[in-house]
Amino acid sequence: MAKNVKKRKSFSESSAALPAGHDLIDRKILSVLGANGRLTMNELAEQVGLSVSPCWTRVKKLETSGVIEKYVAVLNPAALGLPNIVFVEITLDKHDNDVLTRFGEALAQTPEILEAYLVTGDYDYLIKVAVGGPDDYERFLREVLYKIEGIRHSRTSFGLRALKRAVSVDPMQLRTTKQPRS
Repeated sequence: MAKNVKKRKSFSESSAALPAGHDLIDRKILSVLGANGRLTMNELAEQVGLSVSPCWTRVKKLETSGVIEKYVAVLNPAALGLPNIVFVEITLDKHDNDVLTRFGEALAQTPEILEAYLVTGDYDYLIKVAVGGPDDYERFLREVLYKIEGIRHSRTSFGLRALKRAVSVDPMQLRTTKQPRS
């Protein structure tokens, strides 16, 4: 006996949020490149259902418009001897433009810091740091972070296990923000 099951519209069939002028084919290109940026143009064109020339044109437009920022190799910190990811909440003494600029520049120049955000809430910055372990993190605090002027307070959490690691969003999986028409 067959059940009446209503098929849900997949995210890939919906109109996921992308700037005006980008369609389903652009989303497919971005999704495929996001999973494997080393594909040849022939392989990419085949996977998204285009011939090579129009596929190349679309990729160039996505690059020129800034939707595609760059192509990178994603490195495994643990394989490089940095198996621990640490999240540090930082509160500054002052919040004038000079202090924020200097502090942001110092964070950007620190190789152990993978990501750094100026945030709202109870603290001013949230940084993600790759370290070899607790001793390495203590060295990072004493020799790097606490040498940057202006820190009033920091609070640390060690990541126990990554549940999700993504370099970018997959536009084929984004939920639409548009309301369906009746």
